[in-house]
Parts: sequence; C-alpha cells; structure tokens
Amino acid sequence: MRTTAKITILFILTFFVLQSCQDNDDIAPPISLEIHDFIWKGMNLYYLWQTDVPNLSDNRFATQKELNNFLSGYSKPEDLFNALRVNSTIDRFSWIVNDYLELEGALQGTTNNNGVDFGLSRKSSGSTELFGWVRYIIPNSDASTKNIKRGDIFTAVNGTQLTINNYQSLLFGSNNDYTLNLADLNGGAFTPNGKSIALTKTVLDENPILLNTVINSGTHKIGYLVYNAFYANYDTQLNSAFETLKTQGITDFVLDLRYNSGGSVLTATRLASMITGQFTGQVFAKQQWNAKVNAYYDANNPDALKNIFTDKIGTTSIKSLNLSKIYILTSKSSASASELLINGLKPYITVVQIGDVTTGKNVGSITLYDSPTFGKENRNPNHRYAMQPIVLKIVNSSGFGDYQDGLIPTFELKESLENLNVLGNTTEPLLSLAIGKITGTKKIAQPSSIINYDYFKDSKSINGQNQMYLEKAPEGLLKALE
Repeated sequence: MRTTAKITILFILTFFVLQSCQDNDDIAPPISLEIHDFIWKGMNLYYLWQTDVPNLSDNRFATQKELNNFLSGYSKPEDLFNALRVNSTIDRFSWIVNDYLELEGALQGTTNNNGVDFGLSRKSSGSTELFGWVRYIIPNSDASTKNIKRGDIFTAVNGTQLTINNYQSLLFGSNNDYTLNLADLNGGAFTPNGKSIALTKTVLDENPILLNTVINSGTHKIGYLVYNAFYANYDTQLNSAFETLKTQGITDFVLDLRYNSGGSVLTATRLASMITGQFTGQVFAKQQWNAKVNAYYDANNPDALKNIFTDKIGTTSIKSLNLSKIYILTSKSSASASELLINGLKPYITVVQIGDVTTGKNVGSITLYDSPTFGKENRNPNHRYAMQPIVLKIVNSSGFGDYQDGLIPTFELKESLENLNVLGNTTEPLLSLAIGKITGTKKIAQPSSIINYDYFKDSKSINGQNQMYLEKAPEGLLKALE
C-alpha cells in the first residue's frame, strides 16, 4: 500500500480514538468520568462489533464535551460498558472488572478457590433449581484435604437449595467459607444424604496439568494428558510433560479438554506445536479484528495477525510428538482456546473428537487498561478498572471459524453422572472409548436409561476463566498510538 494510504489509516486511528472528541475549545473529561472515558475510547478502538454500535461510531460525538454529556448518563462504569455492547446473543463473553489484579491472576490460574472444580445443571428441563457435581479436585487445595471427590453431588449450600437466582451469592459471594450439602442421585431423584463438607477459599494457583500418564494396551502405548486451562505461565511445564511422553515412546495420544474453558492463544499455538512439530513456520490460526484495526495491519504488518507453529518457547526447544492423528475429549465446558486448538489442527492432522459438543467460543479478547495506549504502561493510578472486551474472531489456516454453535464430536458420548468413574482409569467411559477407537476394539455403548441434565454453568465460566485471549495487542498498533 502506498505511503499516503498508510498515513491516512494511522491518522484515522490516532485522531478518532485518542483525540476523537477533542478540539481547540474542548475540555478534558472530569475525574468523575475518567473511567467512563477510558471505556468508551477503548471500545471505540478495539471492540470487534464497533461499527454495529451507533454510540461507538467515530463521528458520534463532535467534541469531548458532547462525549462527557453522554457518559454522565451512566452512573456506574459497568452500566456504560454493557450499554456499548451489541446484543448479548452475539457478544456473550465481553466483561469488565473493577480490580485488574484479580483479572490478571484469574487469567494465569490464580483465584480465590477452595479447590472444588464443579459443574452446575438444572434438576430437570426448565427447572430453576440447580445441582452441582464435582468434576475434579485441585491438588494442594483445601478440598484436597477433605472427604470430597469427583462425582459427588451437592444440591444446597449452607442448607439453602441452589437456584438460578442464588448460586452466584452462595458459591461466589464475599464469604470465603461455606458448606456443601451433598445428595444421592437415583433414577433422576436427588435425595439429601446428610453429608456436608465445610470448605475454605484461599489464594490458589492451579497447575492446569492435572494428569499425565501412559496407558499400555496391546501394541499401543497411549499418552493421556488431562489439561484444564491454557495458562501461559505453565507452558514450560507443559513442554516437560510432552518430553516425558516422547521419552516413553508413545504411539498414540489422548488429550482431555473436557474441563478446559480456554486461555492464552499463545499457549494454544505452542500446544499445537508440541502435538505436531512438522509444521513449524506455517499458519496455525489467523485473527480477524474490526475494520479499523484490520486496516492498520493490512497496511503495515499483515503477518502480525497470524499465529504461527513454532519450535521454541523463548529459547527452549519444544518437545514435539510429530503426530498425524490425535484423540481429544470434550464437553459442553470445552471452550475458546480448546476449540481453537481443535479447529487449528484440523487442516493439518486427523482430529478425532470424543464427547459432547463444545461451547462455541470462536472469538477472543485482550485486557484493556486506562492508559495512553490501553496497555499496562502508565496506567491511571486512581482506579483499577480494566476491560476484557471481545476484539477478534479467530479462524484456522483454511479460513474456517464459524463454530459459534460448538464443535461437533466425531463420536458423541456425554458424561453420565451415574458413571463418571476416575480420571485416568481405563474404564472411565470417554477414555475407554478413545482407547477402543485407537485399538479397534470399542464401540459407543451409552445405555438408553441414562438421564442427560441441562448444563447451566461451571466454576471456571463463573470465575471468568472461559477466555481466549492475547497477552497484548499485536506489535505496531500501540506504538503507533504513543
């Protein structure tokens, strides 16, 4: 593109975003509106659906004073943020926090947590009453010292029945201590069994690598990895887990993403490179931003919006398995970076997906701070608000990314509360099916008597950990705005 066109694009970005509402007669936003001002300007620049929101239009406000008048109509930053989003059926995942320290921790696996990772479902179709079930216990947590395990069911907290209206306050309220009231499930009936587990939340770091083992079945050495989040600060440990599998000479690989709600795009790219290894330098995924951001990168650095298979984590060599086929276990909770991994691998190797249809999160976010470039540098010291708006859609190297209704498994087998079994046990239904498909000895056999309960939410999605995010915007744009 000619230099004149590049200058025009840069002018549009800098003028309409950082100076879009200022002229010689204008005033700066008052301190009472500085959070609101940050929200509008960040959304105006980065929000994926910016052109679909009239109040985010570049020419919506002629002066800062006009913008201030608009912003003053919203008493809380959260109200403004939600008003600037498109319909919730389109944007299901943008969010805002009043303390970016908690957000940063959650994106790296640090949460206020008692160690019970759980799912929530309705007791029956359309019911407002909920029940929870333990998916796994986080090691080194308070729950790991208590008599509670995978498969346990709870219907009440502190003696109060869980409902769609109170689950948030009961399970994620300000009180770090609560008691889960357990129940038995028999033929669709939930019966309190008199057992209660008192739990305490602490600041907990969760290693996403829950289980890494090798299963011998006939002539097959099957690697099995339970991986529960894409946390970039654990990437070197993930690489070591792959080195262990490689050293043991596995012939096949089962990756369990049932409880993995996503995380870092960088980690997904690295994991794809560990699984393969023969595609270094090729495109794993491509990012599609809004028109303004795309225009900038198309003119200046189109490769910045590509995620490339790599052979390094920093200076450390990736321990690749060079697989041409992988078996991936999924559930309704498998989201964002988990789906990115599956979709990104499909143009290159055979992906056998076993389990349930995934969440359908084909969009990603970045953390925006109140700073001159919306990055971490020079953040406004007067508050800790930050946004995690959806800023991009992601597609694979073939250009496919339309899986907003979820990725459909090759072999569908939903988890049964009547037979969850132990993770890693070869008789656990989903793993057993994967082993059977690898060895050619297993068919799907899910009894017709099993009751499937309507999935509602899970602990990770409630904690805001169902993200697919970039650590920062691609190089170039923020520097151009400085």
